[in-house]
Amino acid sequence: MIVLVARYQAKPGQGDMVAERLREMVKMVKWHEPGCQLYQACRSTENPDIFLIYEHYVDQAALEAHRQMPHFLDIVEGRIVPLLAKREREFYSLVAS
Repeated sequence: MIVLVARYQAKPGQGDMVAERLREMVKMVKWHEPGCQLYQACRSTENPDIFLIYEHYVDQAALEAHRQMPHFLDIVEGRIVPLLAKREREFYSLVAS
């Protein structure tokens, strides 16, 4: 199991647009990525321009497939990343659930 935690900081005032795009992404992952067991997008309650995305993949191949999906390239790379001031990603292995 591969766990990915991504943190996005939108450019000032772009949080609503990022949230809208993340809603699209969550739907596409659910419909098209059986190797992704969990994909959650969360928004900070203190700063509406900060997001946390929490993802579980069955293995490295599923994570790599996610990065090549047309919806990832379109929504995340094409439409979300240009709205961001900062993007951080951390990878983990699951210890217990």
